[in-house]
Amino acid sequence: MIKRRNRTKHTKTFEERLAEEAARFKEAAAQLPPGTQRELYLRRARQAETASHINEWLTSPGLQPPTALYNQAKQSRSASD
Repeated sequence: MIKRRNRTKHTKTFEERLAEEAARFKEAAAQLPPGTQRELYLRRARQAETASHINEWLTSPGLQPPTALYNQAKQSRSASD
């Protein structure tokens, strides 16, 4: 029997979902006294913000592959042929 994956159609962008998650964790942390649980919520908020920044960097139009390394590998392959 083939198992089918549950697919979710998101109505919000990945960025929006990360921002909401970060806000939710910050709000939960604000409700708690200083301690381990509060620090865990703040850590999760920072992780969501970091993920958002990484996603923004990866999807930016200015991101280019390292051409110097690509050209160097291409040249070494053609020289060995």
